[in-house]
Amino acid sequence: MKEKINVVEGDITKLQVDAIVNAANRTLLGGGGVDGAIHRAAGPELLEECRRLKGCETGEAKITKGYNLPAKWVIHTVGPIWRDSTCQEDEFLARCYRNSLALAKKYGIKTIAFPAISTGAYSFPMDRAIKIAITETKNFLLRDNSIEKVFLVCLGQSAYKMTVRLLDKALEE
Repeated sequence: MKEKINVVEGDITKLQVDAIVNAANRTLLGGGGVDGAIHRAAGPELLEECRRLKGCETGEAKITKGYNLPAKWVIHTVGPIWRDSTCQEDEFLARCYRNSLALAKKYGIKTIAFPAISTGAYSFPMDRAIKIAITETKNFLLRDNSIEKVFLVCLGQSAYKMTVRLLDKALEE
């Protein structure tokens, strides 16, 4: 499992993978953080295709071409806004990973990169979000070998170190 899940620090828009996951808002029309960076790097065609998708519900995922990105595909998923864990935020975040991985399988994607969904402007606690990302990724890979490599992309050293630590712990279990 360790060879299938990699933690990297850096810019998700620069990764040479089949698909990157966009932590999108419900409109899919761009925004701040990862969402804005992906839209800027992909170019205006991404926005045009996203308009035709007519939005996306929290926990769901939709796919577009990557346009000017190194990645052929962008999987857009809408994470939950953290309130206080009373609004099923954990389950909605888990669905983001499950639905994104299911789309990747459907499109024959072998390598995929995820940002830390919902941890920016949506304020999901980082450690909790990372545990969900690792659990859902690990569970998918244990039952399905269609995806060869998953990258968990971190912004900054503290997120990177936390993700490596939590991944090592999860893989020991």
